[in-house]
Amino acid sequence: MRSRYAAFALGEPDYLLATWHPLTRPETLELDGDVRWLRLDIVRTVQGGPFDSEGVVEFTAHSRSGGAAVQQHEVSRFVRLDRRWVYLDAVQHG
Repeated sequence: MRSRYAAFALGEPDYLLATWHPLTRPETLELDGDVRWLRLDIVRTVQGGPFDSEGVVEFTAHSRSGGAAVQQHEVSRFVRLDRRWVYLDAVQHG
């Protein structure tokens, strides 16, 4: 999760695509260069340890865009694929 946040902050869409599950990964990814990422707060984690095959990370990412403070809150699911953790999707709240 932290490495994917860093990739957003550094503007590295190739890394984000490489760490995205092939079943849910978009073909291309364009990052908004006007967004300035400031901080990542991990709210909680569920599983995701060395012997797990899946995990959940709840986080809030803080940024500025167009002079406005923005917070993105998400509960992300990750799975282990070929011994690497990859982002699967976000849990929808409803």
